[in-house]
Amino acid sequence: MSSRRLLKAAEAIREVVAQAILTELRDPRVKDVTVVGVSVSPDMREAKVAVSVMGDEKQQNLSLRGLQNSAGFLQSKIAQRIDTRYTPRLQFSLDKGQHNAMVVGELLAKIRREQQDDSDDDGADDVDTSPSDDQPTS
Repeated sequence: MSSRRLLKAAEAIREVVAQAILTELRDPRVKDVTVVGVSVSPDMREAKVAVSVMGDEKQQNLSLRGLQNSAGFLQSKIAQRIDTRYTPRLQFSLDKGQHNAMVVGELLAKIRREQQDDSDDDGADDVDTSPSDDQPTS
């Protein structure tokens, strides 16, 4: 099977799963979930769905369990909307990319603040604080 066809199938599965999670899934454990991407096996029997969950680790694990329990429902939605020989079995995994990007952003902001503090401290040393001849001293 061509890689272009696999990419199109993966994108179609991503759209169906994301829409179903957003509008049709009624599991209270699954909230603040974003479908980041889907990779499909070459035989189209398995699809790995990468999701990003806002919240702490407890909420992420809870949402992941809810998604795993809802996999059959989501597979039925895929079967209804995508005409393929096999309906792929869904496996969900947490995508840490968003979390890692936030950590890197915080580190960069901290470095910038430290550099600004250092440059402000260096600039304060260069200022001449002696009285000038133009101003009278009391």
